[in-house]
Amino acid sequence: MIDAKDFRKHAHDFVDWMADYLEHVEDLPVKSQVKPGEIFSQLPDAPPSESADISAIFSDFKHIILPGMTHWQSPNYFAYFTANSSYPSVLAEMLTATLGAQCMVWETSPAAAELEEKVMAWLREMIGLPATFEGVIQDTASTATLVAFLTAREKHSAYRINEKGFSGNEHFRIYCSTEAHSSIEKAVKMAGFGRENLVKIETDAVLAIRPGKLKEAVEQDLANGHTPLCVVAALGTTGTVAIDPLQPVAEICMKHNIWLHVDAAYAGTALVLPEQRYMIEGIGDVDSFVFNPHKWMFTNFDCSAYFVKDVGALLKTFEILPEYLKTGTRGQVNDYRDWGVQLGRRFRALKLWFVIRDYGMEGIRSKVGDHITWAGELAKEVQMEPGFTLLEPQHLGVVCFRYTPEGVKDQEALNAINQRLMQALNGTGKIYLTHTKVDGYIILRIVVGQTSVTRDHVMQAWNLVKKMAPGALKQP
Repeated sequence: MIDAKDFRKHAHDFVDWMADYLEHVEDLPVKSQVKPGEIFSQLPDAPPSESADISAIFSDFKHIILPGMTHWQSPNYFAYFTANSSYPSVLAEMLTATLGAQCMVWETSPAAAELEEKVMAWLREMIGLPATFEGVIQDTASTATLVAFLTAREKHSAYRINEKGFSGNEHFRIYCSTEAHSSIEKAVKMAGFGRENLVKIETDAVLAIRPGKLKEAVEQDLANGHTPLCVVAALGTTGTVAIDPLQPVAEICMKHNIWLHVDAAYAGTALVLPEQRYMIEGIGDVDSFVFNPHKWMFTNFDCSAYFVKDVGALLKTFEILPEYLKTGTRGQVNDYRDWGVQLGRRFRALKLWFVIRDYGMEGIRSKVGDHITWAGELAKEVQMEPGFTLLEPQHLGVVCFRYTPEGVKDQEALNAINQRLMQALNGTGKIYLTHTKVDGYIILRIVVGQTSVTRDHVMQAWNLVKKMAPGALKQP
């Protein structure tokens, strides 16, 4: 077993490996090339009875575990949305792990609580939210959405459901677009509303929610005895980064006293750029807002920034005070265990603080702006290339396109070709991208947002797509 002396020695070895890994990660296959069960079969069936040397454990990590990892920090990673990191964030995570603090209330680590309060105020200013919002760090946007639903439910019921449960007569309805994230449907189930009470509103030609259709759905539900409770507006849908028009949606919610939650998990980081703040016109009438610094603000997963206007409603929804959690500072400080689902909380604010201070606002703006610029340049390349179709409008750092070779018109044939192209590209290990589906067509996505990506990486990826596309015409 490791003692303090061994820890010091091996920690230096580990840091050297970490630095080498991050410096050369683009040389590794981006997507893991192992087959299902390959890692599992290399691990012993029984746990070890004797202590193993840390050098042997580290060797197994490099030879067994590492080949089964997809390298999200590779500049050739263009899949899903990024979960990007950075050197200051990694250093802060090392300190967080060393401190090993459980930051549930102020007294368990005053610095953790007060740093979180300050950093969330910084973030609020950085992305242009009104000072009426207060923030807390959640683990993911999925949790933040659940928190929003539960708070809306309790505020509407005067906190009765927490006490007595559902009566069966509430008939609550939740609304989002057909393009909204799957976490909304999951939260609807977890909050007890039932999936049948999630109303998905059709989208327009650019895949944003239709406010007129939302208005019709709300009015019809009211006429049928339902209770419109919450609308989720997406600033950047997962598939194509469609931007729901916030102002008209907010007006509908204000008229009918409906909680308005904004899911800006990916796109929220772009609000550091003043020219992108058109997305939050109407933000003053929003009740809650979430975005993920762990997607595009160079901060290790997990770190989700959740802002709420009515903090009192949030606290009344989640606070619980057993004797063993009572402290003499209650009411004077923020005890963040009362601001969400979790009692136990990691010291997430530290890495965010490191990142903001290391980059500065201008450094973050510069890097995010570059990503958007390079994605726009890629979109123009797609538009000009025969045999490819760009999905427009192209938003932020995401480019959606499909291979449409001349002479192939059948939808299923085109889908099969694009599926084969994506699998072939990912099989090379040189890049990793993913897909979505629009109007029945498979659409390939290139997401430009990894911390160390450059314009050269983006264009090399596009050249590889063009080079391999003809091969996808052949049946396997």
